[in-house]
Amino acid sequence: MAKHVAAVWVPVTDMKRATAFYRDVLGLAVTMESDDWTELDAGGLTIGLNGRETAETADHGGAVISFRPETSIEEALDDLTQRGGHVQGDISEHSWGRIFPFRDTEGNDLQFYTPPAS
Repeated sequence: MAKHVAAVWVPVTDMKRATAFYRDVLGLAVTMESDDWTELDAGGLTIGLNGRETAETADHGGAVISFRPETSIEEALDDLTQRGGHVQGDISEHSWGRIFPFRDTEGNDLQFYTPPAS
């Protein structure tokens, strides 16, 4: 069946704004950029920003991209808030790890995730 994830496509309505969010707020490297398609390197996984044909943003549902923070999840939450990220909730604790949800500039659901302490 499936071997691995080749890429993740994220629908966006404002390419410049979305590219700035993923590059400047999340710190991902832009590897290719055009008016209707931009690719970013997320630690070996390509995230493609795909220009929408309609001018509406998402408000719920769909895929969620989970990022692992470079620091603690608390520091990631503080940093994202200071950079103007759209945080959607507090850090929640689960048997499988800790998360906090946020959204990109286009309304797509994202989250930071850390696995449980060993």
